[in-house]
Amino acid sequence: MTDKQRSLRRPLLGAALTAAALGLCGVSPRLMAAGKRRVSVREEEIEPGRYRNHPQTRAFIDDMVARHGFPRAELDTYFSQAVYSATVSRLIMPPSTPGRKSWRTYRSRFIEPIRINAGVRFWQENRDTLRRAEAEFGVPASVIVGIIGVETIYGRDMGTFRVLDSLSTLAFDYPDTPNRDARTKLFRDQLADYLLWCRETRTDVYSVLGSYAGAVGIPQFMPTSLREYALDYDKDGHVDLRNSTVDAIGSVGRFLQLHGWEQGRPVIWRIAGDEGSRGIAVAAADGEPWPTRTLNQLTRAGLRVDEPIDLQREGETGVLVVDLPTPDQPTEYLIGLRNFYVLTRYNRSFFYALAVYQLGEAVKAAMG
Repeated sequence: MTDKQRSLRRPLLGAALTAAALGLCGVSPRLMAAGKRRVSVREEEIEPGRYRNHPQTRAFIDDMVARHGFPRAELDTYFSQAVYSATVSRLIMPPSTPGRKSWRTYRSRFIEPIRINAGVRFWQENRDTLRRAEAEFGVPASVIVGIIGVETIYGRDMGTFRVLDSLSTLAFDYPDTPNRDARTKLFRDQLADYLLWCRETRTDVYSVLGSYAGAVGIPQFMPTSLREYALDYDKDGHVDLRNSTVDAIGSVGRFLQLHGWEQGRPVIWRIAGDEGSRGIAVAAADGEPWPTRTLNQLTRAGLRVDEPIDLQREGETGVLVVDLPTPDQPTEYLIGLRNFYVLTRYNRSFFYALAVYQLGEAVKAAMG
């Protein structure tokens, strides 16, 4: 087998990917009929060589040469070995028959014994690093533990897609969806940042594995975040989010700090259970992830907070109403503060942000 053939086969080795938050199932490869250049992954296919002369790839290469000074021959080599993955294309699609959102179902996937116990072990094994990150970035250890637990079960499910292949597929062959243009631009930007990051860190472009969307390592950083926030927290001379829990912890802390984490401040407040408070919450829940109101605006309208807080001192605090629907159950509502908004910078979903917070709290409680 030639070196080129090995590189083309590399993404087929092992099971196909898992992304912890989506619970994807692994799939195993098998070869199709002899003489064809496609390889079947159950019902899906990958196609080596697709981007060698792909018109959109050529335009992307022209841009990278002009804007970032990449040697054209180097990029030609990369994309001659990039592999189109129909599996990636399939997984990025929204469900054909989307179900109703269920907070209780979502929560049960993350706030559960396996993940909590794994979080306790992770915290115990990395206690000093977590304490250091908490002091340096002002982010509680529980929040860092919550993010890493939700993302990859503490490094257990980091994904095994070759990042070059995933990002090439999504940058040049994004599925036909209403938001295709915006998503194509997003993934082309991520692909550009991935190549720049590899050049800046002298990383082998073919060697990095991640999720089907191109997220990398224990904290699942996309390439733009790799360039902007990843940290050599263990001081060994290079950033390694896949193998260094120290780098992962420091990088998550830095990400949250630079997105505006407020040290010592709450993430959420509970809303009282009376009908008046619920009515105000229903009216104020606009789905926006940033604080668009002050607490005074809600309390003057009649909402009561089920927390021991100084309403006068906190009156001008910026807040948002977090709605958590579950089919056939009353929707739950919470007040989110600035730190809740910061968690949505990692993932815009209200479900995600609250699961991170609650998993971290559950692990902290289990620590005793």
